[in-house]
Amino acid sequence: MAEAADKYSVLILSELDTVCKEMIGLLDNHLIPKSTLDDASVFLMKMKGDYYRYLAECYSIERKGEPVKMSLEAYEKAKKRSDETLCKTHPIRLGLALNFSVFYFEIAQKPEEACTLARQAFDDAISDLDQLGEDSYKDSTLIMQLLRDNLTLWTSEQGGENEEQDD
Repeated sequence: MAEAADKYSVLILSELDTVCKEMIGLLDNHLIPKSTLDDASVFLMKMKGDYYRYLAECYSIERKGEPVKMSLEAYEKAKKRSDETLCKTHPIRLGLALNFSVFYFEIAQKPEEACTLARQAFDDAISDLDQLGEDSYKDSTLIMQLLRDNLTLWTSEQGGENEEQDD
């Protein structure tokens, strides 16, 4: 039974690797270069970071280096562009902050950076919430709730680790 599960796991990881690399190729060779709208460009660069993050989540420690580096690079480019062009409450900007902070917390193992990024995005959006139109209010507030949920979880985990270290 365990042998069959191992074979199936290898098959699934191989398929995931193939799909992610195909998507990254499409993003790099077609979608990102042809994107002319700021929100679309940010979304596509975020997607590139996401696909590299998926690879990093599945790869063994020996293979994680390159996907981690490429994910960080894609997220940083997307963040720079979103900071320059999208309002603080834009759902794509908030979604990028959510995914990038998850990358920092789970993949890069940098909880302080994850919390700083998530908190800054949340606080910035709160300050501009009154400027939101009806069309994006629901999306933005949903993502803000996810940012806050992650912050609550991460800070409680950090508090638990600090208490254990104090003992």
